[in-house]
Amino acid sequence: MFSQSINLLLAGLLPFTLYLLLGKRMIAILTAMKAGQPIREACAGVNAPEHQGKVGTPTMGGLLLIASVLVATLLTADLTSPHIHCCLLVMTITAFLGFLDDYAKITKHSTDGVSGWFKIALQAAAALGCAVYLYHTLPRVSLVYIPFCGEVIDISLFFIPLALLVIIGSSNAVNLTDGLDGLAAGCMVPVCLTFLILIGGTQAPLAPLMLAMASACFGFLWFNCYPAKVFMGDTGSLSLGGTLGAVAVCSGTEFLLVIAGGVFVAEAVSVMIQVGWFKYTRKRYGEGRRFFRMAPLHHHFELGGWKETQVCVRFWIITLLLCFIALTSVII
Repeated sequence: MFSQSINLLLAGLLPFTLYLLLGKRMIAILTAMKAGQPIREACAGVNAPEHQGKVGTPTMGGLLLIASVLVATLLTADLTSPHIHCCLLVMTITAFLGFLDDYAKITKHSTDGVSGWFKIALQAAAALGCAVYLYHTLPRVSLVYIPFCGEVIDISLFFIPLALLVIIGSSNAVNLTDGLDGLAAGCMVPVCLTFLILIGGTQAPLAPLMLAMASACFGFLWFNCYPAKVFMGDTGSLSLGGTLGAVAVCSGTEFLLVIAGGVFVAEAVSVMIQVGWFKYTRKRYGEGRRFFRMAPLHHHFELGGWKETQVCVRFWIITLLLCFIALTSVII
């Protein structure tokens, strides 16, 4: 028990400490490498002075974020656990994908990174590897918890397509949320801590990973809070989202992730609605129309008059409320 407590304490403090100690050095290196974040032209009209001021802010801060999570997890988690195997597999592959995407954007000085099909293919490969391995390793992994009714159902082979949907969807949803200073990381912290409770508390195999992710996001926020000195980039957001999805898949809490991560879900859905509505109206009326002022959803509210900091804090508050709902859905 004492050893377990020490491991959890280390998992909760090490990533934050590493980011505080190495964050400034990392930012200096990224700045010297001219690893500046390209800004979408469409964002130029969203609180223009604030967003234009972001040009040149170094990206790929997710490198240190994910590295600190990996170090803490390798030092504190049970490395014989299939849950850990799968989550680390998804984390490393999606982090590599994010790095390729960030590198392509930086070298091309464009917001266009790797192709969408390549991104989905690599995410699907990671998710499929995770799902198949779990299905053939853990006999009860196909059991899924249904919120509010307290029922657990066995979805059998449907577990694999559901796992793909959750991991790929979560990875891209967090990526889409990462558009304002502190928004994605600030929403990740309460979701990770909520899942620490949902997956069985401090005795769960994935507990050190959840604590490490929350701690790393806290450390990142130290430098990413408004005005941001560094962005996590796709390296961080794709990996954080994919890993969170993998945790939900490992623990049968896929539907609880939809509740607790409701802000991430709303951001992704807003993009799908915007794209779908634009294509539909262009076909029907000859010109594309927008359902939202701008997507993802956080830009819609910015164009509605909210300041960047207001959007972030209000989305954090909503995330806290959704996490509370997710927790109460298990108790009821």
